[in-house]
Amino acid sequence: MMQSVVLARRPEGNPVEADFAIREHPIPKVVDGAFLTRNDFISLDAGFRNWMNEDSGDEILPAMSLHEPVMGLVLAEVIQSKHPDYAVGEKLMARFAWQTHTLSDGSEFIARLPDALEFDPSAYMGVLGDTGMSAYFGMRDIAKPTAQDCVLISGAGGAVGTIAGQIAKLEGARVVGIVGSQAKADWLCHSLGYDAAVLRRGDTPLPDAIQAACPDGIDVFFDNVGGQSLEAAITNMNHRGRLVLCGAISGYGVTPHGPGNLFEVVTKELSIEGFMTHFRHERYDEARDQLSNWLREGIIQSPEHRMVGIENVGKAFADLFAGENFGKTIVEL
Repeated sequence: MMQSVVLARRPEGNPVEADFAIREHPIPKVVDGAFLTRNDFISLDAGFRNWMNEDSGDEILPAMSLHEPVMGLVLAEVIQSKHPDYAVGEKLMARFAWQTHTLSDGSEFIARLPDALEFDPSAYMGVLGDTGMSAYFGMRDIAKPTAQDCVLISGAGGAVGTIAGQIAKLEGARVVGIVGSQAKADWLCHSLGYDAAVLRRGDTPLPDAIQAACPDGIDVFFDNVGGQSLEAAITNMNHRGRLVLCGAISGYGVTPHGPGNLFEVVTKELSIEGFMTHFRHERYDEARDQLSNWLREGIIQSPEHRMVGIENVGKAFADLFAGENFGKTIVEL
């Protein structure tokens, strides 16, 4: 039998564990033109909350249906194949459902992994997966920090933020993170080398807290959160600063708080660029090679929040929005 995590009800605001349920089904038979995978790890990524609302489909994914398996990213191995392009034993990072097995015709987003995995398999969901690549492409292609820059990162204790901050430090920048707790703030500074951290909901208003941590202003803002964090960052941006928009977790499933100070983008001549990592699929090998070198040399760390068992997938996803994760959240099946 295979197990699936289904959308039991549509989340209202931030998801909770009760929004999901486990269902069992027979393992499907492999037909011509298809292959079957065993899914070993599930990646929990806040952005997939976007497609849990009714009528939320777009060019990336259709809206998720009630009582059907939830879509996400998995680390899989082909165990049966009648597809000419996929052989038994191949390891894949794929946009499949939250399931123990997947029957695929190859039409989904799929990235092949190296035949021999040098690192723990879960690393290929984190620092060597979409989240690490998001940090890589956002920092190296768009932000381009230098030793003269102050870089501010929102969601700094999460999967992308932890890697983005470390990459900015490699370029010599001063790096400050916005986080949700003092424990995360201490962890960023003591373990990952951040220069300072700001509490998102501290006693000091966020714009003032950012100003105190970044007295010379912000040159680069790498944003995973949007809303009030984005607004506060714009207030503190330097002339011709760069804003890299990677995510907007504060607006997933709720009415977003739009920045009310967008005219400052004009007066400060700020550049803003959003990006989606999967549109750079052809450069995955490049990104993975560089990230692997840094990991191999001990230059960057790969923080991970791991749970075990498909029954914990719903809880792990809800924990993202509650700020319980330190680094990349993964469930080992």
